[in-house]
Amino acid sequence: MKPVITASRLLSCSLALLLVGIMSFIPPKKKDKENWISLFNGKNIKNWTVKIHHHEVGDNYGKTFRVEDGIIKVRYDQYDKFNERYGHLYFNTPYSYYHLKMEYRFTGIWRKDAPSYTELNSGVMFHSQDPRTMPKEQDWPISVEMQFLAGLADGKPRPTGNMCSPGTDVIFEGKKDPRHCINSTSKTYPKEEWVTAELIVLGDSLITHKINGEVVLQYAKPQIGGGVANRYDPAIKQDGKMLKEGFIALQSEGQEIDFRNIQLLNLEGCMDPKSKSYRPYYVKDNPSKCR
Repeated sequence: MKPVITASRLLSCSLALLLVGIMSFIPPKKKDKENWISLFNGKNIKNWTVKIHHHEVGDNYGKTFRVEDGIIKVRYDQYDKFNERYGHLYFNTPYSYYHLKMEYRFTGIWRKDAPSYTELNSGVMFHSQDPRTMPKEQDWPISVEMQFLAGLADGKPRPTGNMCSPGTDVIFEGKKDPRHCINSTSKTYPKEEWVTAELIVLGDSLITHKINGEVVLQYAKPQIGGGVANRYDPAIKQDGKMLKEGFIALQSEGQEIDFRNIQLLNLEGCMDPKSKSYRPYYVKDNPSKCR
């Protein structure tokens, strides 16, 4: 039977077409802005703490860590001798789930009185113990390191973004790996070139290293164990304890290096979609952050 077109049906159709037309002009919902924070203000190392081997916490011997031209610089021009003064600059807030991003560049001199492996070698420590728990003569913090390297004069491959483990262990390819350092798959970068390093840390589960936007290494379950760190407080080194959070620290171990654009995206927060504090990129729920 042929349908009867009534006035009310025409009105309904007209309203539906009008609604479709209006909806086509409504801009799409903006993607939730990622709340990256700058750990470095570009002016000074306020909110950071220095700990250098042979020195008390807070003693920035020889202005090892300094800020010039909006860059954190590691320098040794005020050293008479290196004397194993391995140093670290710690951001004062510990984190657990986060995405860290920074740029680094090897420059200046290498202290020839430092161990040979430190040439064009530095890094960023994470899940580190609090520097205030380190005795004066402890050399390396109990932590995990994203190691930075640059190519040497011999021209051999030397990947960057590796993992090293002072006082810690990790699970790599399904088992606890006994090596102190595990190489990444990155290419070799020369001295004086700025390199972008990213570290995605998911508590005591998965860790991802990225160099210039590419994933170069993944491992899991960081935990206290292993060797390399020396003269620590035995109460701190509880072998087998999972590392769920800790401090982030820039390294100095004999090679001058620059750091800039140090940013962090906290991946822990309110995961209740009804809250104004909700962000879709959070992976760890913290109800106390909801509002």
